[in-house]
Amino acid sequence: MANFNKVILAGNLTRDPQLRYLPSQTAVVDFGLAVNHKWRTPQGEDREEVLFIDCTCFGKQAETINKYCQKGKPILIEGRLKYETWDDKESGGKRSKHKVIIDGFQFLGGRDGAPGGGGGGAGDRAAPVLVSAPCGLVGLRCGRPCPGLVGPAGRLGAASADPGPESCPARVGRR
Repeated sequence: MANFNKVILAGNLTRDPQLRYLPSQTAVVDFGLAVNHKWRTPQGEDREEVLFIDCTCFGKQAETINKYCQKGKPILIEGRLKYETWDDKESGGKRSKHKVIIDGFQFLGGRDGAPGGGGGGAGDRAAPVLVSAPCGLVGLRCGRPCPGLVGPAGRLGAASADPGPESCPARVGRR
């Protein structure tokens, strides 16, 4: 049976990141993320729902998020879902929730609320569309389009051939 556990979300922090260290001196940061979904009903009524997600990140990435993020800041995260269960001390019942364990992230917006993407510089253009690259990574992860996604004439789209992981700047030093 095949398994696949991958989450990509873009939203705003609901609280300041909380940094802590494990006994092994590994940094861990926890924060909440709010993701909005807007749609229009068949009757023409605009609707919106907000999903609140707990997120955890480890290592150097955790320290970076703690240093540069605060409540309200937009961020794009890539990771996996983790299911946690515990006994509620007040009611004595079982409790559970899903959270995202972050593998990678991209700051969205500019410094001090200015438009633009961290590292990518989106300026005042619309947010980038994320697509899967032939090399298995997500486009624009490092702030530049993946070479596997740049088609003829240099536009974002499926390329005719996978340029291979060695040409992807996000893959340098990985696997």
